[in-house]
Amino acid sequence: MAGPLEGIRIIEMAGIGPGPFCGMMLADHGAEVIRVDRPGRPAPEPVLGRSRKSIVVDLKSPEGVRVVRDLAHSAHGFFEGLRPGVMERLGLGPEVLLADNPALVYGRMTGWGQTGPYAQAAGHDINYIALAGALHAYGRAGDKPTPPINMVGDFGGGGMLLAFAMTAAILSAERTGRGQVIDCAMTEGAALLMGMIWGFRGLGAWADRRGVNMLDTGAHFYDSYECADGAFISIGSIEPQFYAELRRLTGLESDPDFDAQMDQARWPALKEKLAALFRTRPRDHWCRLMEMTDVCFAPVLSMAEAPEHPHNVARGSFGEVGGMVQPMPAPRYSATPTTTPLPQPLPGADTEALLESLGYDAARIAALRAAGALGR
Repeated sequence: MAGPLEGIRIIEMAGIGPGPFCGMMLADHGAEVIRVDRPGRPAPEPVLGRSRKSIVVDLKSPEGVRVVRDLAHSAHGFFEGLRPGVMERLGLGPEVLLADNPALVYGRMTGWGQTGPYAQAAGHDINYIALAGALHAYGRAGDKPTPPINMVGDFGGGGMLLAFAMTAAILSAERTGRGQVIDCAMTEGAALLMGMIWGFRGLGAWADRRGVNMLDTGAHFYDSYECADGAFISIGSIEPQFYAELRRLTGLESDPDFDAQMDQARWPALKEKLAALFRTRPRDHWCRLMEMTDVCFAPVLSMAEAPEHPHNVARGSFGEVGGMVQPMPAPRYSATPTTTPLPQPLPGADTEALLESLGYDAARIAALRAAGALGR
């Protein structure tokens, strides 16, 4: 894989969701990411597992633990997403691996973090964003909190943040020769993604209630609307010039009710007017009228539709890997472009080649297999 992280080796302890997403981000951008799979465990979800190498290791065997230590000794970074203390019990905690390789960056990602009253509790994205004060903000006025799938805790505040932290800490280690441990808590990542909203709240510009603010579906000019055919469009006409264009193209330019854009008391009634208007025509009509204008408009596309939209086609935003349509690596680089991802490997597909790269000879590899250290 080409990209700005070419030449960086990362060891990934196999997991689900945010861990594979972190590995995907690092691999997409050129790092050599080696996933340590457990015997008998299925491969992760195929999109998040792309562009990896895989080695199967039995971590219950001393020989298997030695293999992982040797891999970590050869690497710039190592990350895991198990409950606090599990890696220490396996003999693969940060004290051991950083003693072997003082420049190693050791990433740890959990929902609650390595310390604190919740540290050992089970949880999922919905719980992490709830404790972070984020879930409370998602939803419409008068309705219950609505989780945005698991985008905010698992991926934005978890996997993406850990990929950033791994890269930052590797840069530091390259400069100083000193590795370190990263404690990436999805609760804190989810809270961080709310940074601007915390700023608005501190300025008195955000009510701590759902669906009454400018960006949370409270405003008539920042929302999605249903069309005559049951499809939806999105409107984001915040700035006065964009709002004026919305009014002009929808024929509302002369309606005085829309003059006071920022009068929050009028927002519900204006939203009803816009909703009624947009329901009079199908989505294609509104696209022909407002797409690629300064309204700040886009159709709400399904996953089936998005890869076929002309803009996404022109940019190659989606592609097919291993027979599966999926998003392509992002963002784009001018000097170190990324390449099309590789399909996810079968667990253990690279076991012998990786061991040989560590200096293991055929007899030693055979002995490891006989001992069950590489699975059976």
